[in-house]
Amino acid sequence: MTILILGGTAEARSLAAELTGAGRPVISSLAGRVGNPRLPTGPVRIGGFGGTAGLIDYLLATKISVVVDATHPFAAQMSDHAAQASRRTGIPLFRLVRPGWSDHPVAANWDWVPDLATAAEHGTGSRRPFITTGRQSLPAFGSWADRDALIRLVDVPTSPLPARWTVLRSRGPYDHDHERTIFEQHRPDLLVTKDSGGDHTVAKVEVAAELGVDVLIVARPPIPEDVATVDSVPRMIDLLSVR
Repeated sequence: MTILILGGTAEARSLAAELTGAGRPVISSLAGRVGNPRLPTGPVRIGGFGGTAGLIDYLLATKISVVVDATHPFAAQMSDHAAQASRRTGIPLFRLVRPGWSDHPVAANWDWVPDLATAAEHGTGSRRPFITTGRQSLPAFGSWADRDALIRLVDVPTSPLPARWTVLRSRGPYDHDHERTIFEQHRPDLLVTKDSGGDHTVAKVEVAAELGVDVLIVARPPIPEDVATVDSVPRMIDLLSVR
């Protein structure tokens, strides 16, 4: 029984390592949007499938028995394609998604918005925003070209950015001391982030709370309701063990 893991997250890598170590045949798939990605244990394919139809062709040609969607919580299109492919092929699909930050002790103090466009509209009072929503999100903040924005990215932007923006290239996870240093050096007056969840990047919102910096957080997109979902690798291992 070959398991396809739609990955790119720490949880996906951990799951691949656990399953491979247990002797389960696994193929991990990465979207290929990040240069020099951290590769999981076992066979890996990199690149898109070509929509739902392409994913279906791959599942059938490779004789995949189970699909685990362990993509980023904001990879809504890939999750939708996986759900459609599962319905049309009958191949079981399970979703592994880390818990969000809505239950964080200071979450009530954040401004929650449904999408990036709304985030750009709500942050009008900021002059030094710290944007950590990823390279593909930057066009949504085009109206902020006159601000001294700090942009944290893994890869170099593919198109020119406003002259007043500062790009900070780095890759998480980030601990509390690291984030505190960033805030003290650049002194942002607003943190803009997504509800990515988990522990790897939560330090930034905690440091923002300590320093009294406003937080604007983009809520997660909905995921298909008919997909069985768990929030940890051990729970996914348990789910797969009964198949």
